[in-house]
Amino acid sequence: MKHFISINDCTEQELWELLELSAGLKRLYRDGRRDLCLTGKVLAMLFEKTSLRTRISFQVAMMDLGGHAINLKPDDIGVIGKREPAKDMARVLSRYVDGIMMRTFAHETIVEFARYASTPVINALSDWSHPCQAMADMLTVWEHCGHLAGLKMAYIGDGNNVARSLAFACAKLGMRLVVASPAGYELDAESIRLANAGVQGGVEQVREPAAAVAGCNVIYTDTWVSMGQEAEKQQRVRDFQGYQVNAELMSKAPGAKVMHCLPAYRGLEITDDVMEGPNSVVFDQSENRLHFQRALLKKLLGQ
Repeated sequence: MKHFISINDCTEQELWELLELSAGLKRLYRDGRRDLCLTGKVLAMLFEKTSLRTRISFQVAMMDLGGHAINLKPDDIGVIGKREPAKDMARVLSRYVDGIMMRTFAHETIVEFARYASTPVINALSDWSHPCQAMADMLTVWEHCGHLAGLKMAYIGDGNNVARSLAFACAKLGMRLVVASPAGYELDAESIRLANAGVQGGVEQVREPAAAVAGCNVIYTDTWVSMGQEAEKQQRVRDFQGYQVNAELMSKAPGAKVMHCLPAYRGLEITDDVMEGPNSVVFDQSENRLHFQRALLKKLLGQ
């Protein structure tokens, strides 16, 4: 495992190793102990998109493991691929640092970096995939439900990068995922095909939220308007009417845990009472970004 670009690139065994390492490091640090396996190591963090959780979790994770992180914004390095080719940047950075973390718009930018970098490349978010988020989510579900195999997750909203990464994670780890989206916003058929390869029916696309949440263990939602889609906000808000996670929808799946990858726009994709309700594990999953990031960095940079 040299890079971490998409969950679909990983085996079930690799994913479980990361989850178990995440849980172990979480216990270690909560007990006041430390694992300084990355002493002297440096992570370059390249951001085309701004971030709260991604930047802080990766930076703290590197510090916790004894290493250092360098935050690089477009103002520092120019737009990737425009000021200089991504393949040149990848080879230069590989000679300065021990790992490269990227939060970009185009997924191909990360793929090209991984193709030319001699150090590990981590996808911290692209328009196609958000694997670190999905793995922190799997850790959260595992903690709250005690297992993953056989569970059902309902994803309500845009079939975006988060939905895609959840589809790959659920299929590989034995969960069922049902995505409910309005017309034109479905998870693409190719991603569903890839997720279901060898696991027939693990991931399914439906239209009605009520059908998705029936018998589910987890209800998951995300913003209707992601970064870079601000010009589409009014149209998206209209198109997603009826896809809000609220008390009425929750009543169809009593006891289901509620998840949101944040930032949340309360009153749009989720109501405040559900977000703050007893079934919400939103802030547990946010915290678990840190614990998964620690495990991933140890796995990739600690060798």
